[in-house]
Amino acid sequence: MNKQVFIINGSGGVGKDTFVELVSKVFNLSVMNFSSVDKVKEIARIIGWTGGKTEKDRKFLSDLKLLCTDYNNMPFNSMSEKVKEFTESDAAMLFLHIREPDEIEKAKVAFGAKTVLIKRDAVKQITSNMADGNVFNYQYDIVVDNDGDLAGFESKATEFVKDFNSNS
Repeated sequence: MNKQVFIINGSGGVGKDTFVELVSKVFNLSVMNFSSVDKVKEIARIIGWTGGKTEKDRKFLSDLKLLCTDYNNMPFNSMSEKVKEFTESDAAMLFLHIREPDEIEKAKVAFGAKTVLIKRDAVKQITSNMADGNVFNYQYDIVVDNDGDLAGFESKATEFVKDFNSNS
């Protein structure tokens, strides 16, 4: 079976998780989904973060991720563990959510990943923190415009998987 790691990015609210769900659903593929900030969120909850998505919450998580990266590279190490789990699984695709351009490039090289940007012009880009503010500061391999309704987005997920299958 062909397996591929994809790094997915896009501003908050553009449909990244929906895209992953559609890719899985459209072709009944086993897909894994993991964010470089998942473990950071676990730490944040311990110290009082309640799961909010306000500008203040997003900046807090971004800053905490940077601290964890500087301290012991925990976010990247947790992604490495997820990639190892993926290689040993039946899943065909792993989507890693990463915001920071330097971290995207590091993971792309380390995991042989392809990069995907989900865009939705109707959603205003968040710029209140470094992670969200740098979403468009990377040259992605694939850009998916979520510019219509759910059926149109599903069609784009279908094309994405067809391209994956034809290039594998």
